[in-house]
Amino acid sequence: MNNKNKPFIIGVSLIVLVIALFVIIMFVVGKSKESVSKFKTSDDLKNMINTIYNELGDTLPALDFQNIDSSTESFKYYTGLSDSTNVEFFVVSEPLMNAQAYSLVVLKVKDTSKIETMKQEMYNNINMAKWLCVSAEKLYITNSDDIIFMVMASDNWATPVYNGFKKYVNNNIGKELTKTEGGNLDFSPVAD
Repeated sequence: MNNKNKPFIIGVSLIVLVIALFVIIMFVVGKSKESVSKFKTSDDLKNMINTIYNELGDTLPALDFQNIDSSTESFKYYTGLSDSTNVEFFVVSEPLMNAQAYSLVVLKVKDTSKIETMKQEMYNNINMAKWLCVSAEKLYITNSDDIIFMVMASDNWATPVYNGFKKYVNNNIGKELTKTEGGNLDFSPVAD
């Protein structure tokens, strides 16, 4: 090898090395930005919810999971959404006794580019007074990656559950939507 070509070969080798490092770094950064949901089934969502509930102990009413068909009117009743085409699956958790204002809905969405629109539709359309004689005082809606989390109840139930979700996802959440209503409805007789 002649000494005249040595700097040229070293220069080309350095350029190739820099390009290779750049490609590797872009690949690694790109992979880390991709959202790989840890929620593959509705059972995964139920496990997350149970983890949140277990950490709160006996502060919540007796709760159960509801099996709701997303193609029925019940879907809109529980979620406030008029269309379920972007919902892969969802879970509803409500009290065993329906006279308690508490509802937790967790949805896995198919297309995350529509998630903010879906959250806003839920916020605008959910009925916080859907129970007989009681209504939710507090509504929280947020998302973490492809999961929308909505809880509505009295402040002393909704806030700890919402904070439990944020802790579960390491505060990796999107825009938060909150609403405060008057709480329980008053059906006492009006004095003349």
